[in-house]
Amino acid sequence: MVPHLTTALNGPLLELEQRILEGSSAIERWFRLRWQAHEAPFYTSVDLRNSGFKLAPVDTNLFPGGFNNLNAAFIPLAVQAATSLIERLCPEARNLLLVPENHTRNRWYLENVAVLATILRQTGLEVRLGSLNPEITAPTELETATGKKLVVEPLQRTGLRLGLEGFDPCAILLNNDLSSGIPEILRGLSEQLLLPPLHAGWAVRTKSQHFHAYDDVAADFAQLLKIDPWLVNPYHAQCGEIDFQARAGEECLSSNVSMLLEKIRIKYLEYGIKDTPYVAVKADAGTYGMGVMMVRDASEVRDLNRKQRNKMAVVKEGLVVSNVIIQEGVHTVERIEDKVAEPVVYMIGQHVIGGFYRVHGARGAEDNLNAPGMHFVPLAFEESCILPDPHASCDAPPNRFYAYGVVGRLAAAGAALELERTAPTA
Repeated sequence: MVPHLTTALNGPLLELEQRILEGSSAIERWFRLRWQAHEAPFYTSVDLRNSGFKLAPVDTNLFPGGFNNLNAAFIPLAVQAATSLIERLCPEARNLLLVPENHTRNRWYLENVAVLATILRQTGLEVRLGSLNPEITAPTELETATGKKLVVEPLQRTGLRLGLEGFDPCAILLNNDLSSGIPEILRGLSEQLLLPPLHAGWAVRTKSQHFHAYDDVAADFAQLLKIDPWLVNPYHAQCGEIDFQARAGEECLSSNVSMLLEKIRIKYLEYGIKDTPYVAVKADAGTYGMGVMMVRDASEVRDLNRKQRNKMAVVKEGLVVSNVIIQEGVHTVERIEDKVAEPVVYMIGQHVIGGFYRVHGARGAEDNLNAPGMHFVPLAFEESCILPDPHASCDAPPNRFYAYGVVGRLAAAGAALELERTAPTA
């Protein structure tokens, strides 16, 4: 079932979608050449925002954890994409070790692990689960939200190889974003393929590095379509040496907020947009929607109360926030049953395999929707990510979903460039 969409009926977004549809052949060739020059991440999920005048990524995750939220009918697309990718990366692979997060009590996350393991097994791999959790000292059975059974085993390190008791994998796939740091047991695995690489984890990676790389991808794409790159790219700035508890770095933060808001106002004047500009201040490393606040005036970051400072000071795994990215706020015009929604696109390698709407009934169009109370509605990506409908209007669901897939792939291309630039050998 295709979700009901409520979107702008005219303006720059429709023009952008029309350009994308008319240029689809050139776009697909552009991506094909791009992937030949830059290796796509193993898997990616991208949070998009459709404001009615621009369609842009606002977050790119290299350890996606919502495979259970995709439409189950289209899992074969994921299997096909994963098979193609494994044939290219490790054609003789027989065994794969999947290393999940330590969330043994989060049964919905475990549901994601179960779906991901099923996709990988259908490629012809034997897949077993190995945990970084020190509490897992023997094979342990866990139950997912729908009652599936998973067996998680303690990792074993032998020389330069990582495996399990009686299991020596060719490749290791991390579904753990390494927010708490890079464990010693994962370092120096030169004899096995480790996906994604260690520097993709939040112990090393930053959002500002990603969006600097995405700037170059968006500019190149915009030149192809002869459009303003701002239509697919949010403005951003970065501020280091922040200490929210000690109120250090507030001047840097407020000056960057002022600068960015002024840049957005100028663009809004250019396009005749009446909305009030705002920015999102985010922890430069981390996920789960933690360490995020929306700001409409620089005074708001100079006058944070204790509760706001505590919220911003620490993110997942107790990671202390010392750097932030200030990102142009892109409000969403998407609605599902009158509730605010945003699309999330999933990729394996270079292929879009599906997506869903993140929906939140208690949040507004300018809010962070990745918060408790959200739910998910699968997108019908079985045709739209591959075959736009040239006979339908540009905002018809298949064509809008195709545009989502294009911008999602742009973000994955940005991640590919980011990982190249930040590799330890770069």
